[in-house]
Amino acid sequence: MIRIFRNMKVKDRWLALLCLLLVCAQVYFDLRLPDYTAEITVLISSEVKELSEYFIAGGKMLACALCSALFTVIVGYVSALIAADFSFDIRSKLFDKVAAMGSGEIKKFSTASLITRTTNDVIQIQMIIAMGLQMMLRAPIMAIWAIIKIIGKSWQLSTVVASAVVIVVGALVVLLTIMIPKFRKVQRQIDDVNRMTEENLTGIRVVRAFNAEKYQENKFEGANTNLMKTQLFTGRGMAFLSPIMMFVQSCVSVAIYYVGAWLINDIKVPLGGTLTAIMASVSDRANMLGDVVSFSSYALYVIMSFVMLLMIFMLLPRAQVSANRINEVIDCDIDVREGVRKESDEKGSIEFKDVSFRYPDASEDCLKHISFTAKKGETVAFIGATGSGKSTLAGLAARLYDATEGTVYLDGKDVSEYTFQTLYDKVGYIAQKATLFADTVKGNMTFGDSGQEITDDDVEKALDIAQAKDFVQSLDDGEESWISQGGTNLSGGQKQRLSIARAIARKPEVLIFDDSFSALDYKTDRMLRQRIKTDLSETTCLIVAQRIGTIRHADRIVVLDNGEVAGIGTHEELMKNCDVYKQIALSQLSADELAANA
Repeated sequence: MIRIFRNMKVKDRWLALLCLLLVCAQVYFDLRLPDYTAEITVLISSEVKELSEYFIAGGKMLACALCSALFTVIVGYVSALIAADFSFDIRSKLFDKVAAMGSGEIKKFSTASLITRTTNDVIQIQMIIAMGLQMMLRAPIMAIWAIIKIIGKSWQLSTVVASAVVIVVGALVVLLTIMIPKFRKVQRQIDDVNRMTEENLTGIRVVRAFNAEKYQENKFEGANTNLMKTQLFTGRGMAFLSPIMMFVQSCVSVAIYYVGAWLINDIKVPLGGTLTAIMASVSDRANMLGDVVSFSSYALYVIMSFVMLLMIFMLLPRAQVSANRINEVIDCDIDVREGVRKESDEKGSIEFKDVSFRYPDASEDCLKHISFTAKKGETVAFIGATGSGKSTLAGLAARLYDATEGTVYLDGKDVSEYTFQTLYDKVGYIAQKATLFADTVKGNMTFGDSGQEITDDDVEKALDIAQAKDFVQSLDDGEESWISQGGTNLSGGQKQRLSIARAIARKPEVLIFDDSFSALDYKTDRMLRQRIKTDLSETTCLIVAQRIGTIRHADRIVVLDNGEVAGIGTHEELMKNCDVYKQIALSQLSADELAANA
């Protein structure tokens, strides 16, 4: 928590210092009120007849109350400003950090947890700052200042207040010892609820297809019930402190007035004495009455300070947990780091040189000693059984991961040497799962920064090559038609074609298709590949596919088997020399169909 506060801007630090000064002024005026109350009490007891003295004392009380209210408003405004600005900075840092993470880091935290840390956890920090600058500063200052003012007035009354403070502190320590582990548990359970909500919403079609609505409801109900029970436990525990405070406060008031009455009664008035002695005793009694009244107010201020601390302590444990979770993300080491290279001599070449890769915490490599070269304008395809490492290899080419061993070269240079801007200007990556954003068709086509302007002609040409032009023109508003989040108002094939068009519109040197033709029919698949070969003849293509028909005309085909290269060559060469490729081909097409297609 302290470390997060150290990251405050200089401006926010100065504003926090201003809050401290304003709180001191506010406490000063608050603690002046009991003095004027005592003064008025003494005036009444001494039978002063001049009303002007009462009005003067009352006017001073009113002025103090107004000044205190003014400073309270200013402190509230400034603290809210600091909290909002600070939370803005934290969210920005978290977003930038998550955006820089690779797939490994995101899997480590999980998407649901990262969402919670960027939203709910930041809100906890914002609340503790907004309330802390008002109450956390005010409470100890008021308590210490009030105690200083009452020390030495009466040891009997001081003992009453000290006893009350011991009881309150003891109750706080006991309850917070029980509550803090529960607050940690609450944040983890919020992660679970977010995760299940995300799974249910993103997989709603699967849930309905398998008639699993009731199962998902029960699953969510379990997580939601656990969260509710934990929050009820913490809420009831903290609610238990409120009546303790009120009870102690009431007992302190009664005890102070009881002890005060005893002290006043102990001051005897010498009825048979001189007038001077009698007047002195009456004056002592009036002063003692004023001290008791002011002492009662000071005692209530002390108790009120602990009540304010209680409110902070109710938020502080949860904020501490949130701060730790935020720091975990900010301190996370990023495996894929940006290089400094912005230029290269070659264009469109890519090479894997003895590349091996192992996912974090995996027991063995999923890719082993992969080597191949794709020259400018060539098409290199990858095929293999499920889990053979095809998508991982495509991810290494796009530098979604860094190789564990070996080197991936782009345009003759190690991909890790390039800046991200330069690298992704050169590479167009189409993922397995087509991802579209809530925007128009044209907005999705021009998404991101490609290092050069994407014109209307570029968009139209890309849609035409990707075989998406006809269906886009059939939409009500054409390229200005709205696409919902995730492209839920489009079919799977339409989403894939738009994703392919989006990559083509950037005019990259290398296009990486990570099983991006799976939702296309054979005719559209064939036409799209023909257009890529004719219209993008200078573009290097890496194609991951499951269908033989999609890759059989590639310049080279890399066959993967359990993460190793089982063969490299053309379709005809592999049919003769690679048993793994031949088995895949014959599982999809008969020998006669293969001969006819040839």
